[in-house]
Amino acid sequence: MIAVASIPAAHPYAAGVAPTDDPSVRLLPDPRPIDATTPDQWWPPRLLEPDYLRAHVDDIDLVHLHFGFDAATPERLAEIVHILRESSTPLVFTVHDLHNPHFADADLHRRQLDVLVPAADAVLTLTTAAAREIERRWGRAATVTPHPHVAPLDLVAAVDRQRSATPVIGVHAKTLRANLDPEAVVPTLVAAASARGAVVRVDLDDALFDHTSHWYAPERGERLLAFASHPDVDVRVHGRFTDDELWQYLSEIDVAVLPYRFGTHSGWMEACRDLAVVPIVPDTGCFADQFPCPTFTFGPDLFDPDSLDAAVGDALRRPVLDASFADFRRHQLAAIRTEHADLYSSLTGVTGRDTAAVPA
Repeated sequence: MIAVASIPAAHPYAAGVAPTDDPSVRLLPDPRPIDATTPDQWWPPRLLEPDYLRAHVDDIDLVHLHFGFDAATPERLAEIVHILRESSTPLVFTVHDLHNPHFADADLHRRQLDVLVPAADAVLTLTTAAAREIERRWGRAATVTPHPHVAPLDLVAAVDRQRSATPVIGVHAKTLRANLDPEAVVPTLVAAASARGAVVRVDLDDALFDHTSHWYAPERGERLLAFASHPDVDVRVHGRFTDDELWQYLSEIDVAVLPYRFGTHSGWMEACRDLAVVPIVPDTGCFADQFPCPTFTFGPDLFDPDSLDAAVGDALRRPVLDASFADFRRHQLAAIRTEHADLYSSLTGVTGRDTAAVPA
């Protein structure tokens, strides 16, 4: 059995693609961080602490890194790579982000990738566009494994796939992380929606108005609240959605605009696709390469309102995927898991560490 340390094992993407139904693979649990405050906390990943990894590397057959290295210096990542090489433990790296969406300055992330991409025994990514960029930057061939479903398959199969009589165009500002700029696009959306008999819904996390929160940004929040004065705009403030609340939200909108100034891939747009919402994505990053959808011109210092207006019209004309899409998602996930199991086997063989485990 191949003991796989996925970093982080508990992340929905990593847990989703892990071939846990393959008897030759065992996904190890995330080691509990020293200062963890909740039972399911995985951050910061202990396996990216050199001393911890060195102490437990003999219990691991393969490391698959997805996320969690934001705060790691390139030097520390180089030490992690050295420990893995010294112990002949393969490293698989899925490049989710070519530009970390949480930081406008991409320098640290680029230097982290400069360590990880050349060092990995296998490189995966989510789109052909990202694979081309990886080849251009580092001369590495990356295997493309598309993003699987985000919403539960039973919901994907059961979702109401009829367009609303009055279409709702949603913009979720969340906590206004670094790459999100909803304020720039809402005026254009209001005009585009009004011209087409639609309405706009803007959602904000209440953390923006909580002075104890890391995300406290009341001035930006108030400017978004001001759009509620328009008769065709519904602005709502609430806590961060649970999964069930997210599925409910997506059932209440027809189109979702993702106002990302920069970034690479998006799980949010995959959730939209699952639940019959048409996403409108920027032409930056690799978003448009995940699957065909309307795009608009938007970047760090660039916005073309006319392109967004046209994208709204495109989105409202698009047919909704039928219920057979759930079967596509089911088969897609099975194929992705098989690809992961085959990759792990090709890199390790079966080592027989059936009783191995990374202690908490």
